Amino acid sequence: MAEGVGKTVVVTGANGFIASWVVKLLLERGYTVRGTVRNPDDTKKVGHLLELPGAKERLILSKADLLTEGAYDEVVDGADGVFHTASPFFMKNITDPEEQFLSPAIKGTLNVLKSAAKTKSVKRVVLTSSTAAVVYNNKPRGPEVAVDESWWSDPEYCKEIQLWYHVSKTLAEKAAWDFVKDKDFDLLVMNPAMVIGPLLQNTLNTSTEIILDMITGVVKEYPNAALGYVNVKDTALAHVLAYETPSAEGRYILSNRVVHYEDITEHLKKICPGYPIPSKLSGSAPKVKTYNLKQEKAEKLGVHFTSVEESLEECVASLRERGFLSKL
Repeated sequence: MAEGVGKTVVVTGANGFIASWVVKLLLERGYTVRGTVRNPDDTKKVGHLLELPGAKERLILSKADLLTEGAYDEVVDGADGVFHTASPFFMKNITDPEEQFLSPAIKGTLNVLKSAAKTKSVKRVVLTSSTAAVVYNNKPRGPEVAVDESWWSDPEYCKEIQLWYHVSKTLAEKAAWDFVKDKDFDLLVMNPAMVIGPLLQNTLNTSTEIILDMITGVVKEYPNAALGYVNVKDTALAHVLAYETPSAEGRYILSNRVVHYEDITEHLKKICPGYPIPSKLSGSAPKVKTYNLKQEKAEKLGVHFTSVEESLEECVASLRERGFLSKL
């Protein structure tokens, strides 16, 4: 594939779970990639990127701080496009939501967009948001409900139930749309569901750790929740196809299907027999209903979504291969 030959793009948070696959695809398609990371010299965290085919010739890693205005000016200058994937995502040890989530997500997004606006070369920015910015409001959800790109999460509702990641993604995405109203470049937003699948990086990311904790017995009771799931490879491909498709516009929900945690644990039991995978539902509330996340818009880009089951199998195989999941 030679779509990117002669073109230069920036990927923020380049060593992240999704971003690593985006970088891999971009290099395969001939792009020169400028990746930003916290520490380009930390080989444990960036070594996997340096080993990608084409990295020696067309990957440049540099340091950039999300919270420093102007930190992206130099790396963005002269680039054709930007993939902004960097944003905090974790579920443990949340002590200061403003500092840990809201500031990095909102200020970081605006800092990247401001840098893109300063250069005339950038024609398109692809922002990684989440279904966390789509689904969570007071609207009823059930098997008859189809959630599409017109839905938005309600930040006040999310604050009430302390879904700080969801607040950060919603406010950051809204800030991005507001910022680009009078700018000369396109903004495309990817809204992936829970992203699972094979790791490229050598460190454990949050969504994969959630699956690992269920396999190893860290989680004793599975949550009473229904989530959409999407393969990391499909997510990365959607980012790149959206960037390359002239008619692409707006938001894109990325999800294979919505399943309850009960279904996740049942499949994990099949592929990880003998592990202490939870069998009990957390709490005493009735089992939460599943709903539908519309896929049509992303499918029109050319994305064919991998099944949740296959994605789980790839995730487990990757955990074993990288030594995070030991044999019984």
